Amino acid sequence: MSINQQFKPILRQLRQKLIGDGWRESIRPIAWYNLPFWIWETVAEDFKFYQSSDRPLDGALLKRLWSPNLDSPIFIVGAPRSGTTFLGECLGTCPQIGYHFEPILTKAATRYVYQQLWSEKFARWFYRSVYGWLMRLHLDADLRFAEKTPQISLIIPFLHQTFPNARFVHIIRDGRDAAVSLAKKPWYSQNMNGSGAKEPDGYPFGSKARFWVEAERTEEYEQTDDLHRCLWLWRRYVETILQSKLQLPSHQYHELRYEALVQNPVEEAEKLMDFIELTQPKLRSNLQETFAKRANPTSIGNWRSALTTKQLDRIQPEAATLLKQLDYSV
Repeated sequence: MSINQQFKPILRQLRQKLIGDGWRESIRPIAWYNLPFWIWETVAEDFKFYQSSDRPLDGALLKRLWSPNLDSPIFIVGAPRSGTTFLGECLGTCPQIGYHFEPILTKAATRYVYQQLWSEKFARWFYRSVYGWLMRLHLDADLRFAEKTPQISLIIPFLHQTFPNARFVHIIRDGRDAAVSLAKKPWYSQNMNGSGAKEPDGYPFGSKARFWVEAERTEEYEQTDDLHRCLWLWRRYVETILQSKLQLPSHQYHELRYEALVQNPVEEAEKLMDFIELTQPKLRSNLQETFAKRANPTSIGNWRSALTTKQLDRIQPEAATLLKQLDYSV
């Protein structure tokens, strides 16, 4: 058991004594008094998932420790359970890319940017600072930064302003498959209300409305069933990304389908490598091989057997227009 895991029960008890049970449903803020805990959790989680490479410390790397390479970062965006993790982990095997899995601090900061609770100047400094220090931690400050966090899908225009040369890779999956997969997780389950469990970004598990839910539909979101809530999330994320791409230069946005990626991994990987301008033949070959080995086409269309006609009739209207727009049969 890690030190982080050992301290969590103690912190839970301390919260309960100080503020009662209200902490269970409250959203954990980013504030000066709890910043050390945010930093601790962010670093611990990043070390858990980061794929380090053994390289000698040379002059170029030491110079980059002062000024990490944030010139042309890669942001993997998409709704949860749409293949963002699969895509990110495959890219992370490339020795030229420093891939970070859902950095907790910037994940939690998304709501502050989305709701404009921070000034643009502070938000830009915050994101660049967190990313820079994560690169320094692994002595990989000269690599090309890459991040996968579904929440950043909601702040693409901000990220483009902060990192003008960034590349955005949007992976899209049939929303019904994504919803079925997401509903198996506890994060948005109504049964988790009041459990005290929280996501890394500070939101309590359960049906509590997130910051991206339409204000006029908050009550509906919190009272509906889990499957509907998860398809709702898919629609909001994908719609937001598709709206944001209109503000991006075409050469900075790449869209691929999860279904195509797992059925034709070599071909789709080649298009992706062209987009991120990965040119070395050996690296391209290795990455294509990685995608081919990890692709799992059996994950396509599971909603057909998982959902009853009654369930489908109940939830599909939430996203029918978007599903048709994306050429998924309805």
